[in-house]
Amino acid sequence: MDLKHSRSVRLNDGHFMPVLGFGTYAPEHTPKSKAGEATKVAIDVGFRHIDAAYFYQNEGEVGKAIREKIADGTVKREDIFYTTKLWTTFFRPELVRPALERSLKKLQLDYVDLFIIHNPLAMKPGEELLPKDASGNIIFDTVDLRDTWEALERCKDASLTRSIGVSNFNHKQLELILNKPGLKYKPACNQVECHPYLNQSKLLEFCKSKDIVLVAYSALASHRDPNWIDPDSPYLLEEPILKSIAKKHSRSPGQVALRYQLQRGVVVLAKSFSEKRIKENFQVFDFELTPEDMKAIDGLNRNFRYAKLQFAVDHPYYPFSEEY
Repeated sequence: MDLKHSRSVRLNDGHFMPVLGFGTYAPEHTPKSKAGEATKVAIDVGFRHIDAAYFYQNEGEVGKAIREKIADGTVKREDIFYTTKLWTTFFRPELVRPALERSLKKLQLDYVDLFIIHNPLAMKPGEELLPKDASGNIIFDTVDLRDTWEALERCKDASLTRSIGVSNFNHKQLELILNKPGLKYKPACNQVECHPYLNQSKLLEFCKSKDIVLVAYSALASHRDPNWIDPDSPYLLEEPILKSIAKKHSRSPGQVALRYQLQRGVVVLAKSFSEKRIKENFQVFDFELTPEDMKAIDGLNRNFRYAKLQFAVDHPYYPFSEEY
């Protein structure tokens, strides 16, 4: 592995993805400008993989931050690996490319490095991010994910994105794509919630067997947006076993949780808008967990999911009713 890619993983289409990414999602009450400021800090600290999405509604700010860091000579465009996601109201094949073009316009970039399906749950097309009926229930749409996937393949062929993938797919939904007649490109990755309380070991094994990279979001499980997360959920970073391993290595529990994923061959996203924490989250390459540490952290798994997408339990493509 050459030095330039020593902190990257090779995707099944030949492109390289940095193994540590910076997440840009923020709850509604956070000013959008914060995402831009934090992105600049992250790039200064060393992050080269920026994970974003149309749904986060801050791509304008994040794009501006990236362009400023290119303009001041900190990075070149090719140093940055930028991910955006296809939101669920744009799953109809004819809406896919315009959705990506809309993100590119906000970013003022010519291409993204990775374009992924945000989750498998199609919603009613339109400008509303979460279309609801009179009773406040989400209005879903019926779209064959394989048709959506073909539209992503066309975006890759048009050089609007270098790689394509999925997020929140279970193994059966991955197989649906992999077994699609006339498949041109396999998903490069599957981005899912993954942390010591939900270590996704079976899904990880499945993805590795298919040469699909598993990308972990909510890796620190510190996300507490009441719209998506039960406020009574456990605090992973208070976990005594993580704390004792962290103490042994003179690290923080968060650094241990991130390092754990890297050593399992998982690409891991770290999200924070605090400068101190962003710096800390990047300091995970200069220590190593022992096999005993890894085993102890594996033992914390309780298949506990923070983001359950409860509103979609009755959707035919609801991903979490499968074991993995």
